[in-house]
Amino acid sequence: MASAAEQLASNLNFSTFAKAEDLKKRLWFTLGALLVYRLGTYIPLPGLNPEAFAQAFRGQSSGILGLFNMFSGGAVERMAIFALGIMPYISASIIVQLMTSVVPSLEQLKKEGEQGRKIINQYTRYGTVLLGTLQAYGIAVGLESGAGLVNDPGWFFRISTVISLLGGTMFLMWLGEQITSRGIGNGISLIIFAGIVAALPGALAGTLELSRTGALSIGVVIAVVVMAVGVIALIVFVERAQRRLLIQYPKRQVGNRMFQGDTSHLPLKLNTAGVIPAIFASSLLLLPATLAGFSNTAELPSWATTIIAALGHGQPLYMMMYAGMIAFFAFFYTAIVFNPKDTADNLKKHGGFIPGIRPGERTAEYIDYVLTRITVIGAAYLMFVCILPEILIAQTGVPFYLGGTSLLIVVSVTLDTVAQIQGHLIAQQYEGLIKKSKLRGGKRGR
Repeated sequence: MASAAEQLASNLNFSTFAKAEDLKKRLWFTLGALLVYRLGTYIPLPGLNPEAFAQAFRGQSSGILGLFNMFSGGAVERMAIFALGIMPYISASIIVQLMTSVVPSLEQLKKEGEQGRKIINQYTRYGTVLLGTLQAYGIAVGLESGAGLVNDPGWFFRISTVISLLGGTMFLMWLGEQITSRGIGNGISLIIFAGIVAALPGALAGTLELSRTGALSIGVVIAVVVMAVGVIALIVFVERAQRRLLIQYPKRQVGNRMFQGDTSHLPLKLNTAGVIPAIFASSLLLLPATLAGFSNTAELPSWATTIIAALGHGQPLYMMMYAGMIAFFAFFYTAIVFNPKDTADNLKKHGGFIPGIRPGERTAEYIDYVLTRITVIGAAYLMFVCILPEILIAQTGVPFYLGGTSLLIVVSVTLDTVAQIQGHLIAQQYEGLIKKSKLRGGKRGR
């Protein structure tokens, strides 16, 4: 079966794509939905002074606001209705996943199949509304505290801001679900991808402008380009890397027929946690500096000022904590999304086993052992990909958008989208072969 799929994949060409009408409709729908998203990032909040906010944002762009601005496609910089982006939904999803590992009732729902997943998704939506409301209200209060940012402060501004920002988040959540079902790839990931990619041309232009004015030497620009290409190649290699565990199924008899034992593989990704560790680590480390930026530095105690300075970009303490938190979240999130015990129970239920390993508890221990070893490599890869660009950014002053987190998201989503397109093309070609075989069979019958 695998060889047939590989043969179909090797036969894909432009003519196959031209005949895939359903795929073209899905691509056009995805592009249209992403265009709607990009237009929404330019619609400002009502009652806000755009010029005063833009000036205030420039002083905080290196903190957590800069990170959220990257994920929202510049909506935070313009304080648009999509300023919250899709982050409340991602946070709610992670919280619900954590709860399914702790709360027995939610864990049981997770095992009930499609119906259980629908209920868990509904809880995720409720969590999105709650987190989005709290964050939107916090933004409204924070905007009112700034001098001249709001034209008419008060409850009317707060309520309108909460409705606008929460409505933007819920719309993006709905738009992502529509892209997933009617378009190509994971809709939520594509929305984040579109926001980052939209800002990359400006970041590249800014880098070239720094080179033109002499702020950056030609050698530094070349080194940044070489670094970006090398990091992209490393991401492509590792994201596609898998540790395959051989699974065997015994012979079975159905009626009077004896079926031979089958073999398959249990694929374990080298980087099971994806980009989540980098996002969480960046958000937590940039939070103290951002909070300090909104307060009066002169009123802070000396120890707080020292810690905030040590947690600045490029500082040794920042780099050490960044790497440590990435490693922690890599193991933590992997433990949440992959349960070796459930996998071992499913294999035992269907009669599968790993050669040389007893089914049940020993299989779960072996899978956990292998998963821990490859997660060490995955965590080291994430630390390298995220720390190396941070060092270059701190030493050379290249734009924030060229960081390891943004490259990791862009490359990972691109690989996933290409795999989705290839899957649709293979399905289209497979359906064509079936139709041809039926036509030939009908002609022979005549």
